[in-house]
Amino acid sequence: MLPVVAIVGRPNVGKSTLFNALTRTRDALVADMPGVTRDRQYGISRVGQTPCLLVDTGGLITNAEGIDYLTAQQVLQAIDEANTVLFVVSARDGLTAEDEEIAARLRRESCDVILVANKIDGLDEDTALADFASLGMGELIAITASHRRGLDSMMKAVAQTLPEPDESEEQEEDEDVLRLAVVGRPNVGKSTLVNRLLGEERVLACDMPGTTRDTISTTLERDGRKYELIDTAGVRRRSRVTEAVEKFSTIKALQAIERAHVVVLMLDAREGLTDQDTTLLGHILNQGRALVIALNKWDGLDPDHRKRVKSDLDRKLTYVDWAQRVTMSALHGSGIQELLNAVHRAWASALTDFSTSELTRVLTRAFEAHQPPMKQGRVAKLRYAHSGGKLPPRIVIHGSRTDTIPDSYRRYLVNQFIKHFKLRGTPVFLQFRNSDNPCKDRKNVLTRRQLDKRKRLKKFTGRKSRK
Repeated sequence: MLPVVAIVGRPNVGKSTLFNALTRTRDALVADMPGVTRDRQYGISRVGQTPCLLVDTGGLITNAEGIDYLTAQQVLQAIDEANTVLFVVSARDGLTAEDEEIAARLRRESCDVILVANKIDGLDEDTALADFASLGMGELIAITASHRRGLDSMMKAVAQTLPEPDESEEQEEDEDVLRLAVVGRPNVGKSTLVNRLLGEERVLACDMPGTTRDTISTTLERDGRKYELIDTAGVRRRSRVTEAVEKFSTIKALQAIERAHVVVLMLDAREGLTDQDTTLLGHILNQGRALVIALNKWDGLDPDHRKRVKSDLDRKLTYVDWAQRVTMSALHGSGIQELLNAVHRAWASALTDFSTSELTRVLTRAFEAHQPPMKQGRVAKLRYAHSGGKLPPRIVIHGSRTDTIPDSYRRYLVNQFIKHFKLRGTPVFLQFRNSDNPCKDRKNVLTRRQLDKRKRLKKFTGRKSRK
């Protein structure tokens, strides 16, 4: 078990900047405005040679209400699970009443607390840090997270508070972990689903759109299977995205799609498939990810409404008929197991091994049943097929004049492969390669005997023509 180090403080003191500096990533959103971070963000850092679990938190506001109250609850949970807390204050702003209240709260906790003054660059250190001595929290460490100044001294102080590392434990990436990204428009229930799967309030979930701003990754082990759940911010139409933070959130959501093995596209069953859902679906298809479409808030619909929604989806999603659909309610927990079953079917299909002989048999059978249309009086010939990769499955088809094959025939072949191998929830990509003539551009070098024969033939034909 890795030791846990939590970063806490009031809003806009540089906690996320410090998190990114220590993890050497850009996982946490950073902007020059308070309240950007709301959920707990986890990352791996190192104290010397020892790895630790670093937790970035939202700004802690006392007597908070609404979304700020939920953010504060996330911070308190991070403190509860931490071995060491980095209490970050701003040297530029000096000591504030909120800093004093946070310090009073931390004194009641059983974990070790290290006071860190950020943004010390350009200031007289002794003058800037004098006020913070009144907090009575031991040695004060001055840093500038954006410039990585003072981080070594800070991590040495952290090392003295952490338990001795267990050399038998090694943090390695498990190849069996399924990376599952939950994406959708704002307020469709993504965070509610993640919390339901985890069995705790891991991420903020409320009725206000745009609650989740960052991409939050969480590990989960359920029924003997390991997951990495990726909760993403809601993706809106570009014309409605005005804040810089929201733009970054959208970018990180799209990056999560690229990282994931399986993507759950959540739809609001009450609204059906919107234009923005279709755009987001296009991003998923471009990345070639396994897909499960989850119709959330299904429990509140009457039978007629359900029938209309299903009919509308059948009509609009003909181009992704391979994707599985699940009806569910993240709030009440109905359909959760069906969702996970669909995810694993998609995962297994995306990792299917294809033998060359079986692929060629399916290709030959499909070609004999229905040939591609003629172009310039000639028909493309498809000779054999073999596997070209996984995640998603790629099938390489060799033949002649394959560049003349239309998209409609490609879809026909894809459907034949999906039907034969019983693939569910994953796209299949086809790559066509023209078989070159092995004798193309090869010069025929005649032997001496062949040259003599050619001369005799020319002489004979010349005589015959004179007669």
